[in-house]
Amino acid sequence: MPSSRSITSLATLGLLALTAVWGSTFVLIKDVVGRMPVADFLAVRFVIAALAMLVVFHRAVAGMSRQLLWRGVLLGVVYGVGQLLQTWGLALIAPSISGFTTGMYVVFTPILAWLLLRQRMAAVVWLAVLLSTAGLALLSLNGVSVDRGVWLTLASAALYALHIVGLGQWSKQGDAFALSAVQMVAIAVVCLLATLPHGPQLPPDRSAWFAVLYMALIAGAGAMLMQTWAQSHLPAARAAIVMTTEPVFAAAFAVALGSDVLSWRMLVGGGLILAAMYLVELLPPKGEAVTVPAEAVHHEV
Repeated sequence: MPSSRSITSLATLGLLALTAVWGSTFVLIKDVVGRMPVADFLAVRFVIAALAMLVVFHRAVAGMSRQLLWRGVLLGVVYGVGQLLQTWGLALIAPSISGFTTGMYVVFTPILAWLLLRQRMAAVVWLAVLLSTAGLALLSLNGVSVDRGVWLTLASAALYALHIVGLGQWSKQGDAFALSAVQMVAIAVVCLLATLPHGPQLPPDRSAWFAVLYMALIAGAGAMLMQTWAQSHLPAARAAIVMTTEPVFAAAFAVALGSDVLSWRMLVGGGLILAAMYLVELLPPKGEAVTVPAEAVHHEV
C-alpha cells in the first residue's frame, strides 16, 4: 500500500500536469475568443465537458449524498463565476497582467483558509507565498495600471482561492469522480446563463471546434478531475502554490513555439516559483498538517 508521502507526491505531480495543460491553452483561448463571444466560448466548452463527465460517471453521481451534491454545486458556481470574471477581465487588460492578477489566488488561499477554517499556516507556507508572488510578478509584469479589467480579474482570483479552500475541505478519497462531474455541470449552467437571452453561439470553424474540444475534455473535464482528486490529498495553500507553476509552463510553451524569447525575467521568475514549490514539498502530508482546532469547527465552509 502506498505511503502517505508517496501519495502526496503523486498528487503534487498531478497538479503539475494539469497546470502544464492550462499553460498550453493560452494561444488557443486567445485565438478562439477573438472569433466568438467570451461567454459563448465558455458555455460550449463546459457543456461539452459536463456531458462527457456525466456519461462516464453517471453511476457515481447517482450514488452521491445530498450534502455532497450541494457542495459540488456550490463549488461549481464559485468556479464558473470566477471563469467568467477572469475572461471578461482578459478582454480589457494584457494577458501578462491577467496572468499575474489571476495568480494572486496564491495569496488569497492561505488568508481564506485562516479566516474560514482557522487553519494556522506554517512560516514556510508564507515564505513560499512571497516567493511565488515575486516569481509571478517577474514573469508577468512590465508596468501595470489598476483598471476595471484588473479588478474583475482580482475578483476571479479571490473566487478561485475560495474554490481551492472549499475543494480542499470537502474533497475526500472516493468522491473525486462524482464531485468533479457535479462541479462541471454547475459551471456549465453558470456559463449558459451568461449567454442569455440569445443562447450560446457555436464555434465558427473546424480549428475553433478543435480548440474548444481540447479545452473541454483535456483542460476542462480532465483537469477538474485531477484537481479534485489531488486536493483530497493536499492542503489548500500547498495546492495553490503548486498551481502557480501555470505561468512557468505558459512561458515555456511560448518560447518553444517561437512566440516569445527567453529572458532573464522568465528564468528568475520561474526559478522563484519552483523554489516556492520545493518549500511546500518539505511540508508534511495533508493528514499530518496543522488543522482547525476542535473549538473552531463551526468556522467550516
